[in-house]
Amino acid sequence: MLNEHTLPPLSGGKPRHAVILVHGLGDSGAGLIGLGDVWRQALPDTEFLAPDAPFPCDMAPFGYQWFSLQNRSPAAILANVREASPILDAYIDEVQASRALPAGRVALVGFSQGTMLSLYVALRRQAALAGVIGYSGALVGGEALSHELTSSPPVLLVHGLLDEVVPFPAMAQAERGLRQAGVQVATHARPNLDHGIDSAGLDVGLAFLRDAFQLKSVA
Repeated sequence: MLNEHTLPPLSGGKPRHAVILVHGLGDSGAGLIGLGDVWRQALPDTEFLAPDAPFPCDMAPFGYQWFSLQNRSPAAILANVREASPILDAYIDEVQASRALPAGRVALVGFSQGTMLSLYVALRRQAALAGVIGYSGALVGGEALSHELTSSPPVLLVHGLLDEVVPFPAMAQAERGLRQAGVQVATHARPNLDHGIDSAGLDVGLAFLRDAFQLKSVA
């Protein structure tokens, strides 16, 4: 079991839904669990979970990584994502089993490297998750996706136009790859934003999650 940071449902009851927050390179679950603080008022029956990636970051003296990005060639990234994917896949299984939640009540939210891994894993699980939000990330293995796709949760991609870490065109490339594989995808470009998440992106993400969990819209 991965070390995790959690926020229980604000309602005080058992979780009816779960949102798994998958952090980026050099960060930790503690760095992303704050998204739950922003969203939980509108998702009171949802538990938020932010696991720490299992490996120390090899490009910084702190933080964690799901896989190395020292070699950023497409082939190396694909190989590393494939190697890391069973870790996140097993964690999702554990969350479902321990909370008695079906796949359709669990959503993934990734940032940067966490987006790459979340998209790869979610689209290759047997049962479709409620949805996947990818902030400032990219689609890895898109060329083979149509042959490897086993489930099609809806996807939301949010990206800053000024991103220089994962350049903004990665969003359009991911959108094309997902659409070609028959995955329902929405995109949201954020002007004046670099490699990060802003309040407007959080608002779009919240609306997506409420829709994914089939909750009534907030007045």
